[in-house]
Amino acid sequence: MVWTGTWVSDRLGIELAGDDELRDLLGLALRRNPKRAHLLVSGVLGKHVPQLPSVVHGHGVTLGRRVRALLGPEEAARAVVLGYAETATALGHAVADGLESAPYLHSTRRPVASVPSAGGFEESHSHATSHLLLPEDPAFFDRGGEAGRGPLVLVDDEFSTGNTVLNTLRDLHARHPRTHYVIVALVDMRAPGDADRLAAFAEETGARIDVVAHARGTVRLPDDVLARGLRLVEEQDGRTADPLVPCAPAVAPVRLELGWPAGLPDGGRHGFTPDHRDRLRQALPAMAARIVDGLGGPERAGRVLVLGFEELMYAPLVLAGALEEAGLDVRFSTTTRSPVLAVDDPGYAIRTRLAFPAHDDPADGPGERYAYNVAGGGFDTVLAVVDSAADTPALHAPGGLLAQLATAAPRVALAVVPAHTPAPRTPDRQEPPVLPAPLRGPDFSSYEPDDVGWLLQDLSAVRLEAPVEEREEAVQRGGAHYAESLPVEYQPTEEYQELYRDALAGSAARIARAVGTVTELVLAERSPRPVLVSLARAGTPVGVLMRRWARHRHGTELPHYAVSIVRGRGIDANALRWLAAHHDPADVVFVDGWTGKGAITRELADALAEFPGFDPEIAVLADPGSCVRTYGTREDFLIPSACLNSTVSGLISRTVLRDDLVGPHDYHGAKFYRELSGSDVSRDFVAAVEARFDEVADAVDQQVKEAASADRAPTWEGWAAVERISEEQGIHDVNLVKPGVGETTRVLLRRVPWKILARRGAGADLAHIRLLAEQRGVPVEERDDLPYTCVGLIHPRYTRGATGADGKAVGSA
Repeated sequence: MVWTGTWVSDRLGIELAGDDELRDLLGLALRRNPKRAHLLVSGVLGKHVPQLPSVVHGHGVTLGRRVRALLGPEEAARAVVLGYAETATALGHAVADGLESAPYLHSTRRPVASVPSAGGFEESHSHATSHLLLPEDPAFFDRGGEAGRGPLVLVDDEFSTGNTVLNTLRDLHARHPRTHYVIVALVDMRAPGDADRLAAFAEETGARIDVVAHARGTVRLPDDVLARGLRLVEEQDGRTADPLVPCAPAVAPVRLELGWPAGLPDGGRHGFTPDHRDRLRQALPAMAARIVDGLGGPERAGRVLVLGFEELMYAPLVLAGALEEAGLDVRFSTTTRSPVLAVDDPGYAIRTRLAFPAHDDPADGPGERYAYNVAGGGFDTVLAVVDSAADTPALHAPGGLLAQLATAAPRVALAVVPAHTPAPRTPDRQEPPVLPAPLRGPDFSSYEPDDVGWLLQDLSAVRLEAPVEEREEAVQRGGAHYAESLPVEYQPTEEYQELYRDALAGSAARIARAVGTVTELVLAERSPRPVLVSLARAGTPVGVLMRRWARHRHGTELPHYAVSIVRGRGIDANALRWLAAHHDPADVVFVDGWTGKGAITRELADALAEFPGFDPEIAVLADPGSCVRTYGTREDFLIPSACLNSTVSGLISRTVLRDDLVGPHDYHGAKFYRELSGSDVSRDFVAAVEARFDEVADAVDQQVKEAASADRAPTWEGWAAVERISEEQGIHDVNLVKPGVGETTRVLLRRVPWKILARRGAGADLAHIRLLAEQRGVPVEERDDLPYTCVGLIHPRYTRGATGADGKAVGSA
């Protein structure tokens, strides 16, 4: 038989090397995913390739028995099993079946308000990255009796880079440390460097880590495989129509009643105990008999595919297994979120594809879902098994899953398993609801999805903009806070855009050097595995660049999120709660663009006093105010991303905090200005700086070496200078004095400026400042004694009567 990885291997040069069984277990396909070109397609997992249910379940049970032999009876009795959504949910169940006495939980992407999160982690290469852990039993991970916590068995279908497993181990070890972990997979495909990272974690924590797999090997990838893979997908899309959408009239499905036992969970989303397993085993023969009767007997049923639903894999699998034991010709597979190219070739693992809309109202919004290798599989009957949360009008709609299945098989049947929703905790144990996953591009922001996750709520549909003059008057009269509305987005003139382009061309290397320096200091002094959390939005381009530097220089994929902090209101507490649930707070490094007088630095320190474990020190690109000790430079120079607003920050507005829009369990809000996409330079800015990384590498190394031995303690010179200027100018309010190039730019773009103080001879760093000041009729006063390149002064006694008829700010009095 032709190996089902031949087509991809011949065109992209991808090779599998290792045990002889690898090609029997795996084929290859191409992802529709900008993060990774290839997909290892398991033939025994029951996800993308229909397979005998006894084969699917048997592989997991065999692995579980090997784990039991490794641990011994006593330790096996203390173990807990954790599987990964969505692909390995049934595999983890089967491993727990093989262990016999272990409770089971799988991660999920479906939040449930009544169940607080016990942790979470990111799967960076996945189509949907965020995983939640939602056990009904709050002590699930502490099982083990008087001897302490027992072994944790983590189950995934493949162990490739090990990033997902490491993210999980770090999160859970910080919350529930233990001495023994067992990693289980169908195939272990790690490179030597990946194995070294897991060994380093074991050495760091003192925990024992074992790996159990059916086969081992590596994937050999050409250096340009991602770019070539994306091109190949585009070529195939342009060459043929989707081979999986034949036209056929929809047929109403046969609805089968299972007689599912009352109170029995539908799977391990919230925990599945040995008692649950026993109840299900006892009920399976009767449920299988109902299915056979509902299909009109084995002969009429013919060749049957039992099709599970995304994370709901185990219940359909064991139902299929019971049908197999009853003598039916049955195969098993499930639907999936993962977009994969279909090629009708015997040397390719994904021959056909059915696409349909999501039908379970997912928390991350609507999207397309898929069933692979169903059409053309020769099935007489397809039995779709979903949970009750997914039995929605969208499931039955034209173009929905059932209608698509009707194009692939003569008969379609539907069985619905009651979705298990744990009862709310009692009042004394009630916890805040589970927070939604971070927003990501392209649905929210123009950045790549893995560049940043926004811990914000999308307020794009809400009218929030007000003229600058109205906002300023309301703020200064005390009737409003600046974060309750948004300024109208400044639309730069062609002359101003030319200044921005010149500034970027002239300073890209300088910025790259500062990015490299601050990132290397974070890695050396703060955490070897930092979680970058930028303060939206000025800090976000810097966080994206720091993440790119770590990947470019070290091959390390750092998580990066953006959160809101509001002067006078503090940081978004719900965003911190999400971070604490998904990462070790000790690894979180807050990132901002620059310091001015240090107000946000102090705001963050005050806000984090209520959240132990987080380090309040900000890492910044530029620290002219001498407010922090982790910085790329202390020069006050033009950072081009400060010249523009949303069009250099992923098309995201500044953040909004207003009581009628942001509830006690909501993230702060922001808008995504999709309508400005034609002016967006966010990715261009990042690319221009990233292109200079190699050029500045030696300079960065030298600068980091010098910084390691330098006295970098904050002196707060900026704050002292601002207080002096405030009194000299008769303003008497430090909040109206905005020091530094970045803050001065903000004054001119968002506030009503009074005057600009500029260091004499500052030159090109102030070209855009002078242009904006001229456009708004604001005087620029040259000074010799400024510690900053410039300082922006907001009008200290502003009313709309203080402007002329043209709307420009008045000059100094």
